[in-house]
Amino acid sequence: MSLSPYEHSDCLRIGIVDFVSPSEIKVALDIETPDSMALNAGGPRSFPRVNSYVLIPVDDAFLVGQIGWLTVERSAFPKRQGMQDFGLVDLPYPLRKLSLNPLGTLRKKTATKAGEPDRYVFRRGADALPSVGENVLLPTDTQLRSIVESGEGGRVKIGTSPLAGDAEVKVDPNRLFGRHIAVLGNTGSGKSCSIAGLIRWSLEAAQKARDSYEEIEHKIPNARFIILDPNGEYSRAFSDGCINTKAKIFKVNPGNEEFQLNVPLWFWNSAEWCSFTQATPKTQRPTLIHALRYVREGDVEPTKHPSQDMRIFLRVIVTSLNIEMRTGSYCGSFPKNKNFFEKLEKWRKGLETERDSLPEEQQEVIKEIIDLLENLCKPRRADYSHYDFQYDEMLVLRSKFNEAYSSFGGDISDIFFSDVDAPRPFNGDALLRCLEAVSEMFSVSDYVETLLIRIRSLLADGRMEPIISNISDESLDKWLDNYIGNNNAENGCVSIIDLSLVPTEVVHVVTAVIARMIFEALQRHMKANGVALPTVLVMEEAHTFIKRYKYDIENQDAAMVCCEVFERIAREGRKFGLGLVLSSQRPSELSPTVLSQCNTFLLHRITNDRDQELVHKLVPDNLKGLLRDLPLLPSQSAILLGWATELPVIVKMNDLPKHHQPQSDDSDFWGAWTGKDAEDKPVTCNIKWKPIADEWQGRPNTVNQGEDS
Repeated sequence: MSLSPYEHSDCLRIGIVDFVSPSEIKVALDIETPDSMALNAGGPRSFPRVNSYVLIPVDDAFLVGQIGWLTVERSAFPKRQGMQDFGLVDLPYPLRKLSLNPLGTLRKKTATKAGEPDRYVFRRGADALPSVGENVLLPTDTQLRSIVESGEGGRVKIGTSPLAGDAEVKVDPNRLFGRHIAVLGNTGSGKSCSIAGLIRWSLEAAQKARDSYEEIEHKIPNARFIILDPNGEYSRAFSDGCINTKAKIFKVNPGNEEFQLNVPLWFWNSAEWCSFTQATPKTQRPTLIHALRYVREGDVEPTKHPSQDMRIFLRVIVTSLNIEMRTGSYCGSFPKNKNFFEKLEKWRKGLETERDSLPEEQQEVIKEIIDLLENLCKPRRADYSHYDFQYDEMLVLRSKFNEAYSSFGGDISDIFFSDVDAPRPFNGDALLRCLEAVSEMFSVSDYVETLLIRIRSLLADGRMEPIISNISDESLDKWLDNYIGNNNAENGCVSIIDLSLVPTEVVHVVTAVIARMIFEALQRHMKANGVALPTVLVMEEAHTFIKRYKYDIENQDAAMVCCEVFERIAREGRKFGLGLVLSSQRPSELSPTVLSQCNTFLLHRITNDRDQELVHKLVPDNLKGLLRDLPLLPSQSAILLGWATELPVIVKMNDLPKHHQPQSDDSDFWGAWTGKDAEDKPVTCNIKWKPIADEWQGRPNTVNQGEDS
């Protein structure tokens, strides 16, 4: 028999509304209300419990409230005279109260077919609040499941709700991955297993749905998950062939069925080069950027012909002049305007030095520019003269340099349309030669020497050579095929980039380059095809790579550049189909920009007070009571809140078999000490340091494998 909102209210009633506000409702419980077990809701159910749900009839629906706290109210009457036992309350029964956080509205949806059971639909928000004295009801099993299992598009089951009769918790992948998710919690709380589970369960659900579509030819999901794994945990999580395709694993010193991690030098953009080399902003950075522009265009050798040398010199001047005109430093405040004047003097001297080696016709072209520079600089050499230049003077100067550059065979359009950050192949030796040539043109060789030393040390480091060198058959399109995935994801849905053996000196740059290349590739795919390519980028140990920083445009280190890349992905990635999954045990150290762009949070156990304080700021005031459970959550349990779920809920994540879990278990100290684990299985640990030392030092292993070292 179908139930109306007001039927059986007497048997389900637990109390009445005592206080109402938009963020909190207080309830006075009836004396007959059970203490721990309710039997009047169709079956035994624990009640009342913090974070469980109750209903309040409002108009034609129910207001759903989540219990925030329970208490026993002390007697309001004075104690009798002469009573010696001051612990007694002068009432027949203590008055119990609880506080509710309003969550949303539960409405009955009448069955459309005969014999079909009635259903309830839950929606966040409330049209009206109850009055004081309104009944408070215990939900039935059907109502309880309708609350937790609410929302559209719940295609992937991730766990159950222990406070709602083990109702299934399902999420919509579009909401979960489309607007970024942060998985936060202490080490050992189950973050890695949750992420591996989210990926596996999503792929399995997509595989099942795809198998049911007869018209689809390719049965493997066209999904792309890219995991940046700094600890090497995920190699075994997908090694069994998830949905019939094994994960592609990229790492340093790969084993069988693994691939060499390769992030060539020519992938790095100018900001990444400057951050790694610690290039100073005034001299080294402009020189390095000019060298990168030339080497990407193929001008890698110091030229021997004077005309070619002059063409490159003129190009440098034209580029610098355009930058000066855009920034307005030629008429800026002191000392910027004086610096520009001194730059013109250097250009004049450099042109005079090289003019005599040119053919006679080209000497006349250079002489006109030298005369123009002399006319501009001469009046400004006098004592107490100003250094500002007029805009008309700058236009004439730029026009003359453009004409000279064209007469030496240069193309002005190349200057404006060439991209210093375009990923065009070059090798490290070519960059060094070009950097030396440019520094000589600028007459800054002494200032660039430390920059050259840093780059030489990078190229000479044997640990970095396999990572940054250009593999002979590696092209940009092949790299994108391997790391992001080819058409229909035929070469696999999961790419694991193992960063555990990447040297510390370059790990931030390598991570930044990989993330940026993926983001920019998806941008260009969107532009070329008019449709996004849904891709998920997972960043483990996010507090290391997306760490809050103090913005300093002049001294950008590699960690800051890496964080800026992820900040850009967090802000703009959704538009191009790039979803971000962050995993961190220290949310208080994460970039506020990235954290603010996460719309869904999966919160495991968090005990640090600073981290708890930050997490509390992410949720509305009336839901903060739910987060009081954070220090008490057991492993495999988490609080799911945000865009991917209709209401915040404590979820017990699905079981993940041992061989599917990332390799992040706690070490078994007792087993190693005693020789047996908790299941009485022998624990052996054969220590051979010689092979490890040889591999560490880059030497072949000379120890006989049959001998003990």
